[in-house]
Amino acid sequence: MIKMLQTGARIVLGLIYLIFGGMGLMIVFGVIHPEFPPMTAGADAFFKGIMGSGYFFPLLKATETLCGLLLLVNLAAPLALVILAPITLHIILFHAFLTPGAGNLLLPAAMVVLQIVAMSGYLIKYYRPMFSRE
Repeated sequence: MIKMLQTGARIVLGLIYLIFGGMGLMIVFGVIHPEFPPMTAGADAFFKGIMGSGYFFPLLKATETLCGLLLLVNLAAPLALVILAPITLHIILFHAFLTPGAGNLLLPAAMVVLQIVAMSGYLIKYYRPMFSRE
């Protein structure tokens, strides 16, 4: 039962990252031109900064897309989860501090829970040795 929950969390998180990462790549390549809702001053400044760098947004979205795909096909999933962990953390912090309203925290909070549950499936075999002394 727990293994099914961990697998389900990995798959759902993989879908989230594959879809949103893929949408971001479509924005980068000019395939879609979405209308963004009005943002707070802090969120707008942050978004202009990452877009203005020229490299960060495409790199972020390519990383999200690739890691989402790896999670879905269960190939190097422990590594993909480690790579996605700071991105997931940043997503929830961005929404907690830069976008108003509790509704903006629903998906990011779900992503944090999914991340933790998915990573728990690899805790003993893969993650615990990373913190041991040799």
